[in-house]
Amino acid sequence: MGSDISQFSASPATRQHTWTLAAYRHMLRKRLYRDSLIDLKSLATCSWDIARGESTVSPAAFYLPGQLQRVTGWEGKRFYPYVHPARTMEGGISTQQGSTRGYLIKDVWLVDGALYKGKASHWLSLKPGRFPGIVVDSEIDRAAIYCTQNGNSWFGTWLMEDCPTYALACDEGIPVTTAPSSRYPLFTQGPAYEDWLGMKPLRLRSAFFRELVLFDDQANNRNRHDRYRAMGDKLLSHVRHAPHPGVFLLRGGDGDLRLLRNELALAEHLRASRGFRIVNPLKSDVPSIVAACAGAKVVIGVEGSQLVHGVNVLQAGGCLLTLQPPNRFVSYYKYLTDRDQQHFGFVVGTPQGEGFTIDIDEVERTLDLFPR
Repeated sequence: MGSDISQFSASPATRQHTWTLAAYRHMLRKRLYRDSLIDLKSLATCSWDIARGESTVSPAAFYLPGQLQRVTGWEGKRFYPYVHPARTMEGGISTQQGSTRGYLIKDVWLVDGALYKGKASHWLSLKPGRFPGIVVDSEIDRAAIYCTQNGNSWFGTWLMEDCPTYALACDEGIPVTTAPSSRYPLFTQGPAYEDWLGMKPLRLRSAFFRELVLFDDQANNRNRHDRYRAMGDKLLSHVRHAPHPGVFLLRGGDGDLRLLRNELALAEHLRASRGFRIVNPLKSDVPSIVAACAGAKVVIGVEGSQLVHGVNVLQAGGCLLTLQPPNRFVSYYKYLTDRDQQHFGFVVGTPQGEGFTIDIDEVERTLDLFPR
């Protein structure tokens, strides 16, 4: 450590300058002793089950014959199980959903989006720059981190995964997340969602924690389902809503490129044929988005983060239809709809230039497959 930690006061949360070379020592160890680096959770003073795991069996997705034969690529960098989606979509997979766990670690440094203790580290943001800071100006007696590297990188993951963990953090200490920076700005719609969800985290770029709680909260067990549905209920409490046919959430050219060339034509067709609402999240505020999505029986759009606006408030028995690029099929939302007793379906497009197109008739026929 850079300085003697005894100089910190024992108050619950203070601001007092000190310094540490923890990040630079980690960089040196990684260069010289790659095999000696360990995960921070392995240094926990204690760990415990917050919620028990359970065994689940997945239902089949709703899709037309020949759809999976169009798939030429799938997302294998971030979303389990990193294999062709056919087996997942066929359903009938028995999965042991893990438990939700907490870990208490003492004397931990937070430096530029990463946690350090001795030879251990834990990344909360994408890895920092070449010259991490050394000055630490906050000290907390007991905090709980609810943010993750993926959640700090993608809006959909933040809202679907990090925000439900916030409830766990509130039970264990001061809920802490990394502060925004030029490299990792706060999501544009983040503050509005935090306000409606009653989230009031402490945002820090650097700190010393006398006690820090981390979580394993990736398993889609019943406890995580309950926390996510409680979030949806909070959002619904802010708007008047009644059942309606569905909502089409436009993606456009935002985020990782998944350009559906006939997106507007398809949305307008569903508005005319089925009474679907059309929402452009990039041009709407959170109250308008939630009000439009609330009560939808079907949520539809290009697979991506923008669908989370609708999935947040989709009720049990509701349907999610994803429009999948043939070269980037992602199964992520199916795991959530399986967990939350909703129906999942998809249509795979055909390539066209740098984007793809979706057959409108195939969308209509797939919608007809869903239970009424």
